[in-house]
Amino acid sequence: MKKGLVMEGGGMRGLFTAGVIDVFMENGINFDGAVGVSAGAAFGCNIKSQQPGRVLRYNLAYCKDPRFCSVRSLLKTGDMFGAEFCYRTLPYELDKFDTAVYDANPMEFHVVCTDVETGLPVYKNCMKADENAMEWFRASASMPLVSRVVEADGYKMLDGGIADSIPIAYFRSIGYDKNVVILTQPKQYRKGKNKMLSLLKHTLRKYPKTVEAMAKRHLVYNETVDEICRMEEAGEILVIRPNDPLPIGRICHDGDTLKKAHELGRQAGMAALEKVRAFFEM
Repeated sequence: MKKGLVMEGGGMRGLFTAGVIDVFMENGINFDGAVGVSAGAAFGCNIKSQQPGRVLRYNLAYCKDPRFCSVRSLLKTGDMFGAEFCYRTLPYELDKFDTAVYDANPMEFHVVCTDVETGLPVYKNCMKADENAMEWFRASASMPLVSRVVEADGYKMLDGGIADSIPIAYFRSIGYDKNVVILTQPKQYRKGKNKMLSLLKHTLRKYPKTVEAMAKRHLVYNETVDEICRMEEAGEILVIRPNDPLPIGRICHDGDTLKKAHELGRQAGMAALEKVRAFFEM
């Protein structure tokens, strides 16, 4: 049996996921591997470095810092979330990411990105928290329109959610047969057509395959959610999600709102603890 953790993205809705995994870490819930998409990668990697509380801490400390996330950063660097600050200054100097614990932890940590030239998902098992891994984390969370294309290992990449928002099929395909899935939308949520498609066609005109992926993303996402609901009802997976839409958007500069989303994740994690333990013992 291989115990897996699958983490959806959603920008700052990822504070909900951070709350859940903080509870897991505090209560000794361990996994053989995890896979994260977008915020699920950028925030979720802290479960391998075993740093409960870190995601909320640095978001509260720097949510109003223009180097962290701002229109100023977008205009100056091409990234709404400043690449240099978020993936170098912050983890190596200001709120240190525990690379030693991450590297020593045998748990796998897979990241999902979208290859902009093919419009298809690419997956990377980041076992070491080196600069290459940081580029994959950044690429996975690089939202279209507000981020530059990230190049790593011969790929040109953007947000993994474009091509594979909830990579449960991928994780099952590589042998993870007992999976906990953390979603950042309530059970009834289904995605609508992208209202920014015309702008995306212009901005991503060099990458028509990615534009195609964006145009059908809602269909792929909704099919995946339907399959997740089927597997959940069959007892094949365990799903943790908010009961209602989270009171936070993809971008947030308000500390109280960040804390609320994180607390809702903690509450959901606490409520699921015994279910997770029982699920892994089945």
